[in-house]
Amino acid sequence: MALKEPELRTAEFRKIPEADYERALHDYYICRVSRELSNIIRKDVLSGRAKFGVSDDGKELYQIAMARAIQNGDWRADYYRGHTLLLALDLTTPEELLAQLYSDPAHDPFSGGRQMGGHYASRTIDERGEWLDTTERFNLSSATSPTAGQMARGLGLAFASKVFRQQEDLPTEGLSNNGNEIAWTEIGDASTSEGVFWETMNAAGVTGVPMLCTVVDDGYGISVPVELQTTKGSISKALAGLAYEEETNGIEIYAVKGWDYPALLELYPRVAKRVRQLHRTALVHVSELTQPNGHSTSGSHERYKPTKRLEWEKTWDCLVQFRHYLIGAGIAEAADLDELDRRAKKEITVARRRAWDNLNAPRRARRDELLALLPTNGHSTPELTEFAATIAGDHAPVSELVDAVRRLRFRMVDSFPPALRDWLRDAHRELKATAGSNLLSNTPRSPLRLGGIPAQYGDDTKTIPGYEILQHYFDAKFAERPELFAFGEDVGEIGDVNQGFAGLQDRFGKHRIFDTGIREWTIVGQAMGMAMRGLRPIAEIQYLDYIFYALPMLTDDVATLRWRTNGMQACPLIIRTRGHRLEGVWHSGSYLSPLIGSLRGMHLCVPRNMVQAAGMYNVLLEGDDPAVVIEVLNGYRIREREPENLQEFRVPLGVPEQLRAGTDLTIITYGACVRICEEAAEVLAQSGISVELIDVQTLLPFDLEHRIVNHLKHTNRLLIVDEDAPGGTSAYIERQIIEVQGGFQYLDAPVRTLTASVHRPAYADDGNYASKPQVMDVVEAVVELLGF
Repeated sequence: MALKEPELRTAEFRKIPEADYERALHDYYICRVSRELSNIIRKDVLSGRAKFGVSDDGKELYQIAMARAIQNGDWRADYYRGHTLLLALDLTTPEELLAQLYSDPAHDPFSGGRQMGGHYASRTIDERGEWLDTTERFNLSSATSPTAGQMARGLGLAFASKVFRQQEDLPTEGLSNNGNEIAWTEIGDASTSEGVFWETMNAAGVTGVPMLCTVVDDGYGISVPVELQTTKGSISKALAGLAYEEETNGIEIYAVKGWDYPALLELYPRVAKRVRQLHRTALVHVSELTQPNGHSTSGSHERYKPTKRLEWEKTWDCLVQFRHYLIGAGIAEAADLDELDRRAKKEITVARRRAWDNLNAPRRARRDELLALLPTNGHSTPELTEFAATIAGDHAPVSELVDAVRRLRFRMVDSFPPALRDWLRDAHRELKATAGSNLLSNTPRSPLRLGGIPAQYGDDTKTIPGYEILQHYFDAKFAERPELFAFGEDVGEIGDVNQGFAGLQDRFGKHRIFDTGIREWTIVGQAMGMAMRGLRPIAEIQYLDYIFYALPMLTDDVATLRWRTNGMQACPLIIRTRGHRLEGVWHSGSYLSPLIGSLRGMHLCVPRNMVQAAGMYNVLLEGDDPAVVIEVLNGYRIREREPENLQEFRVPLGVPEQLRAGTDLTIITYGACVRICEEAAEVLAQSGISVELIDVQTLLPFDLEHRIVNHLKHTNRLLIVDEDAPGGTSAYIERQIIEVQGGFQYLDAPVRTLTASVHRPAYADDGNYASKPQVMDVVEAVVELLGF
């Protein structure tokens, strides 16, 4: 099918006030600076100076208009473009933008060299993890590349404004101005095909939040035309069913041409004012945009666009039309604009040179430092001479220098100079820190620094069902902390399907404990946005199996936020869910290995009962890292002793607990399997077999102090029991103990893992018995491992 071409028309020369003429010329200059920057980005990638580039060419003008409507305190959830907006708001310089393109950790202010160009972020926390005043500036939530992923975060940032407006007793200083902040969210038109876009827009219509979403439509998704992407070939038409109507809810929908300067200037401030006042989401569909340099530096759009389309884009390039408008409306002469073009080109040329020099001056210094360590006065060797020639280039990154020294060490073995050995140690450590620091919090509020506080029990300690312990816990916590919120499917009116919040909505209100639709991705998005703005959300995913609907948000955005901003942003949300010992293919609640592999940057807590869960919540709510807590489903009605210090006691993260001493064998497990193993240990004890039982308590982090290997030294045999698939979590635990902790040398027998079946758990008692580890499975595995 051929793409339906935009209608060719003559731009209307609608007048703007003469007082705005100077501002219009400034707008033109910013656009030209942005375009020259886009051209340099493409040039530097194709010449090898940079790795990959996306830029704003063809998308400049709507951002200029957007800048007119943004206010201090607003937030942005963008995709991987937008440098025109930052330049228009004077939030950055071309030099800084190029520093990110060149991956200069010292001068990239958005990610410390960790993200490719176009991924912007502003600092919202200081080095101690304290919130900065976000009401004094425009706030850039760190961009991500997965298409449409920013939508759920934008919803959450906007939802936080609604929360701040609704709840009078919230501490808002530095966090909100009565909820007047807009979340500016942008998305490419093709990405509106993603399910999370529709989920987000539906959620925005239901919840009523101040989000202004711009759809940037240049007619293609890389090479795929819009008619193959979107019903009716128009996202604004396709969304018509969500449009706001009186006496109901919904979103407001607007359409504008991306080359129409007066229309853009009129539309954005007007729409933003309505969004800010009414707390109603608006979508602005900006169409008839072009892409002069193609979608990105990875390909050429001439390969897939017909000649007629390419000719149309040359004519209707927004900067070509902007120039025509300024001349036709009598705002400027052609010669004036030519001079602005020359100034813009010069500014980018100077910025490029400075950014490149900033990157390479330290590289040259490191090279010279390394060369100075080499022997002189005839004491060199052929290997050292060859090495010196290898690193003599001007622009070698530190990684190349480190690699060259490592290769030299391999060749020279015993004659490797000690000075080079010391340099390599320090440089390798520095390189790892530059690329890998701040995965988790290093602040005084890091959950890993808080330590544990034992649970205390009195003589008259009550024994009550686990769900009542959680009720008591959350009741007291919500009374203590007004910034605490809980929400998810069935959390509000019925207090979650297992009654942990039963009755609490009536006490604390529907704005603090509330229901959501079945929309896991945006539940997490709501929590992320709230947590990024100083609130403390507990978002419920009803069962662990459903968390995979939210996994893209968790792995791409939540888990990477602190790391990809190099410690500038944080989102200490808590995902509460339940699993283990469920029944049936999609209600097994056992597959944890995908979370272990994808949620590095979060804590993964697997409490064996509700008291332990409360102790973990205490740590997480005092801390500033995101986490997932997986409660044991069949433990809610099991009776437990309620600690006297339920609100204060803490279960330390990354610290396993020995539940039973033993001499013959060590069993490592967690969650629901703890009860299975406890019963198995009793059966074994009746036959004189003494097993040690250890609950790991948290999978991320895992046994930070390497306590388990010290237990293994005394039993010399290891059985790992869990409900995950073979080779899943049990394999992860085995690697931690045997490889990371060096436990192999203490074994008198091979490690044994006892897991669920390779297939998903089957339904009902027989299916569960055959699919998951049972008491006698543990007993027989111990007997076999001991050789009895």
